[in-house]
Amino acid sequence: MTESERDRELAAACAEHGFNRDAPLQIGGSYTPLMRDGRTLYLSGQIPRIEDHVAVSGVVGAEVGLDRARRAAAICMLRALTLLRLELGSLDRLQAVLRMNVFVHCDAGFTQLSEVADGASDLLWRVMGQAGGHTRTTVGVLQLPKNAAVELDLTALAVED
Repeated sequence: MTESERDRELAAACAEHGFNRDAPLQIGGSYTPLMRDGRTLYLSGQIPRIEDHVAVSGVVGAEVGLDRARRAAAICMLRALTLLRLELGSLDRLQAVLRMNVFVHCDAGFTQLSEVADGASDLLWRVMGQAGGHTRTTVGVLQLPKNAAVELDLTALAVED
């Protein structure tokens, strides 16, 4: 089977961020990272973990600048797309991302939450093209697992068999 354009774009984005999409994804707890109900796929929260370390940790707006926070969001999306690719065999089997929730571990005065989340959204559009359209909520929070700067979860839809 030849690799699709979406899968090649994911590979290129992974390389840019030092993320090996073929390495096992470490899961930080007693839960399932992806559940499927028919065509609907639910992904658990993904932090910017690359292999065994959190690539971007700390408080956005205090210890972490906007560019690094956007990178954190992009890495979270790389993990999510990698999980979807593993489940579906190819991102060509992904019809749409219906909903994304982005949590930003931020300083009380930090207001650029949408700009942080754009790091994930922009990467999704890049890999998926028009199928990358999605709804999104972004929330600032006091703390995230492993002191991660960003966490995201999403709901996606697979193509019909």
